[in-house]
Amino acid sequence: MQEEMMLDPRTLFSLSTTVDPERLHGLPLLAGLSGFLDAGQVISQVSEELLETLDSELVAVFDTDQLIDYRSRRPRILFEEDHFTDYQAPRLELHLLHDGLGEPFLLLAGLEPDLQWERFVSAVRLLIEDFDVSLVAWIHSAPMAVPHTRPIGVTAHGNRPDLTAGMNAWRPTVQVDASVGSLMEMRLMEAGVDVVGLVVHVPHYLAEAEYPPAAVAALEHLGATAELMLPTDRLRETGRVVERQIARQVSGSAEVQSVVSSLEENYDERTASVERRSLLVKENSELASADELGAEVEAYLASPQAEEESSLLLGGTLDRDEDQGDASDPFGKR
Repeated sequence: MQEEMMLDPRTLFSLSTTVDPERLHGLPLLAGLSGFLDAGQVISQVSEELLETLDSELVAVFDTDQLIDYRSRRPRILFEEDHFTDYQAPRLELHLLHDGLGEPFLLLAGLEPDLQWERFVSAVRLLIEDFDVSLVAWIHSAPMAVPHTRPIGVTAHGNRPDLTAGMNAWRPTVQVDASVGSLMEMRLMEAGVDVVGLVVHVPHYLAEAEYPPAAVAALEHLGATAELMLPTDRLRETGRVVERQIARQVSGSAEVQSVVSSLEENYDERTASVERRSLLVKENSELASADELGAEVEAYLASPQAEEESSLLLGGTLDRDEDQGDASDPFGKR
């Protein structure tokens, strides 16, 4: 009996007793699980912004003791003079929130599980079925060879062509490292659940920094996909500060200006004849094939040029902003 309970996906989470289940039916569900390929810290910024600025109620808590490998991602604990305190346990939770117009929606946020992926996805699917979720929209982000001076690109995927059609100028077939999000999307599609995934393109040299403009793009696309008015004001203001700091640092280095200019020229050449933004378009205006797309991106990001540009823009010749400190340094590692 104990073994059966351990295998039952429902034993992975506990439901709140304070939220009326009737209020949860038919809502869209937004999801962002951090821990893998969170370029620009997009997922963590989006989750934090939604939970801090919108009214929220806890719906379900997942048992992270069963899902997280503590030795690979050790939680933090404070040693205060002669004792330990303030243990920051990992969290993976489902919340009920209301957008700027009072429209309710669900948010699944926290650390991506290290263990028991299929069982976790089954648990999420059970919650989706229990609450008759109308649509699942999830975000992730990836480092790309694009400049910070151009609009943030977003690639959409899933089984809702009415929500994804026209957003992508290319439809590649490539093998990539899996995540819980990608497995969840595949399993939900197999179960007939409406699901849309959004990957935000982050300049590769800012991938390890907290980049608010990318989080704003994520919130805008999530809102448009789920027909919600999501908050972006605070991130926009922070983004303006970050962009001014980037501009100051770029203007102070001819080498950095050359790198950014090269990325701008490459971006503009490849998007000039495409109505929707695309990262890679061939010179004859035809869309690059899947092999060409994968080869070019992979070759560039693995090249000495990309490594040199990243090293340069991540602080090799850039001065830190003494007033702002490391936390607001767009080129710093957090």
